[in-house]
Amino acid sequence: MAKRVVIDPVTRIEGHLRIEVVPENGYVKNAYSSAQMWRGLEIILQGRNPDDAWMFVQRICGVCTTVHAIASVRSVENALQLEIPYNAQMIRNLIIAAHALHDNIVHFYHLTALDWVDIVSALKADPQKAAKIAESYQDWKLNGASVFKAVQDKLKKFVESGQLGPFANGYWGHPAMKLPPEVNLIAVTHYLQALDYQRKATQAAAILGGKFPHIQNLAVGGVSTAINLDNEATLNMERLYYVKQLFEEVREFVHNCYLPDVIAISAFYKEWLNYGRGVDNYLAVPDLPQDTKGEVFDLPGGTIIGGDLSTVKPIKSFNDPYFINNVAENITHSWYKGDWTRHPWEEDTIPEYTGMPGGYVDGNGKYSWSKAPRFRHNGDYIPMQVGPLAQVLVGYAQGHKLTKKYVDQALSMLSSLAGTKVDINALQSTPGRNIARAIRAQMLSDLALKQWEQLVDNVGRGDYEIFNPPSYPAGEIKGCGFHEAPRGTLSHWCVIENGRIKNYQAVVPGTWNSGPRDSKGQLGPYEAALIGNPIAEPEKPLEVLRTVHSFDPCIACAVHMVDTEGKELVKVKAL
Repeated sequence: MAKRVVIDPVTRIEGHLRIEVVPENGYVKNAYSSAQMWRGLEIILQGRNPDDAWMFVQRICGVCTTVHAIASVRSVENALQLEIPYNAQMIRNLIIAAHALHDNIVHFYHLTALDWVDIVSALKADPQKAAKIAESYQDWKLNGASVFKAVQDKLKKFVESGQLGPFANGYWGHPAMKLPPEVNLIAVTHYLQALDYQRKATQAAAILGGKFPHIQNLAVGGVSTAINLDNEATLNMERLYYVKQLFEEVREFVHNCYLPDVIAISAFYKEWLNYGRGVDNYLAVPDLPQDTKGEVFDLPGGTIIGGDLSTVKPIKSFNDPYFINNVAENITHSWYKGDWTRHPWEEDTIPEYTGMPGGYVDGNGKYSWSKAPRFRHNGDYIPMQVGPLAQVLVGYAQGHKLTKKYVDQALSMLSSLAGTKVDINALQSTPGRNIARAIRAQMLSDLALKQWEQLVDNVGRGDYEIFNPPSYPAGEIKGCGFHEAPRGTLSHWCVIENGRIKNYQAVVPGTWNSGPRDSKGQLGPYEAALIGNPIAEPEKPLEVLRTVHSFDPCIACAVHMVDTEGKELVKVKAL
């Protein structure tokens, strides 16, 4: 008899996500992704001053705060065709890099690693042996037998007290867990160290943005971060050099600890390089603009169709019609009034909750608050996977030097540790998404220091300009602002009439990836990636969580809601 496995809520994500899978003979035969709450920021923004929109949309998510602010101001600026002062671009780029580095570190160590690392098994480890293993694949200054022993002793106290804190409710001892105890101990140690290094990244963002999360220094037209090298109350050289120091420390952690850990764990689970591919159409947008018009970028964007890197087509600027004209969303299976596929500027957002008859997704009706974004290709609207994997593949396919350098290094290390040749196609998998995110962090840690040098050099030439004031014309104007956020392609779309917001839509990474089926029955990336996954114990669907978490889910972004904490509630029903 067939079974339906429901995980609701999925935890270690941002937002309320329900995953249903149908297992058969130890593998997932079918899957449904359902976003479970809605707040309606699009409606809240109607009639408001466009200058204020970025402050509201930061509250879409408790993690993806800065990214929505950036995309929002860009959407209004592009509607006005407003150039942004060079200093403002560099300050924004530094905030973007700081936020992304924080997010990427947290994603691996604190959100997804616990699907691969058996915390309790670390109690059986030999710290001396753990030190030798760590030294064999990474050069990290905070390794060592004494360090690993101290963490093991701390973990033992947690276990004996019965208060595992963030490590409670894990699937410890699950048959799909296969790391040696020593590698588990290494991972737990770096989990704790990562807490400090992600904090350093947020410190940099807070210094530049006024606070973190929910930065305060953006403005349509630039930033409000006053620059005066001789004033203690402004952005001066002392603060700039402290920001540089923080970025240097985070870069060392990313290069010497984070990336090697991801690759080493992936090598132990090399069979998983065959699982989780799903939707193999990829979308990324360019970012870290290097000019005032948004036409030159440090990170490239584009599309890849069918997983074939030779199909890459670049997205070149903020106003590139290839991106702007081809994005749409479908609501056939979403809890909104109607059944349409529309461009974001033409959408409405009218909630119409119909529930799930029988308590389960039947595959025919509406079952999610997330819309289903699609990209027009050869006249058809197709699903796209977004995220660091998309950005890495798009950059590699275009010959982007920094991407190619770090991808080739990562694949070489993975091949060596796995004992088999691994090429770039293997990244189109569940562990591949984790590796791609670490590669992206490598690039951003390098580029952050480049943006810093460019800002300091420009200020040193006497340019302190940070703001170009906007002026709203009579009549209607439309704008799209995009940003390659830590979780993937984010775009905000505004229609402004007589200086007020007439319509506002956010098409976000969580929507691209977690969205439901569309009117043609095409699955979204979560759903497609889960089909074919192993599932050893339906009552403990660890393998399902591995693939879902590899996307770094942000369902708050998908449906504009708040987060809750709790244990996954798993129920299995015979159908």
